[in-house]
Amino acid sequence: KPPSYLHDYYCNMTETNIPYPLASYLSYNQLSDGYKAYICSVSLFPEPSSFTQAKKFDEWIKAMNEELLALEANDTWEICSLPSGKHAIGCKWVYKVKLNADGTLERYKAWLVAKGYTQQEGIDFVETFSPVAKMTTVKTILAVAAAKSWSLTQLDISNAFLNGDLTEEIYMRLPLGYTPKDGVVLPPNPVCKLRKSLYGLKQASRQWFLKFSSTLMSL
Repeated sequence: KPPSYLHDYYCNMTETNIPYPLASYLSYNQLSDGYKAYICSVSLFPEPSSFTQAKKFDEWIKAMNEELLALEANDTWEICSLPSGKHAIGCKWVYKVKLNADGTLERYKAWLVAKGYTQQEGIDFVETFSPVAKMTTVKTILAVAAAKSWSLTQLDISNAFLNGDLTEEIYMRLPLGYTPKDGVVLPPNPVCKLRKSLYGLKQASRQWFLKFSSTLMSL
C-alpha cells in the first residue's frame, strides 16, 4: 500500500492520462555516455532500510563486519556493564551503495550511527556549536588562488567524526549483529562506552572541529 502523501503524485510513468508527462520535458541527450550510465544505475542496486533486511544478504553482512572492525581498530569504544543510574543511547545501521563515475558498483557501505536524539543535554552533551566555512569564503579563496596562480590541495578525511575525542561519559547499546571476538566473554548488561565521537552524536561535529583545528595549529 503506497503512503498517503503519494496520492498527489503520478508514480507510474506508463500511465497515458498524465497531462504533462515528464518524458516530454526531460532529455538525457546532452549527457555523456558515462554519466547516462551512472544515473541509470542509481536505482539499480537496492539499499536496505533496516538491519532485518540487510542481514539477508552476504554483501551487506560483509559491509557491517568491515565497519565494526574499523570502529574497534580505531578504539572507538570499550565494552562494559552499564553502571547503575546511567542510561544508554541507541544506535542503528545506515546502508549506502557506492557507485563509480561510470555507474558500475564500487562497494557496499554500512555506517553505524548513534541515535543522538536520545541524548540528554547536560549529561550526554553540553556544547554542540562548531564553525563552518561559508560558500562565499570558499569562492573567495578559489578566486584569489586563480588570480595569483596558486596551487590548491583538497583533503578528504575518511570517517572524519571518528577522530574526535569525547569528554562526556556516553554509553551506547551494542550494535545489532555485534558478536564478540573469540574467547571474549561479554559482561552482564553489556554496553559500549564511547571513547571517540560517533556519527549521529549531537557533539560529533564540534569534537571533530576541535581535533582538526588543534592538529592544524600544532603543525
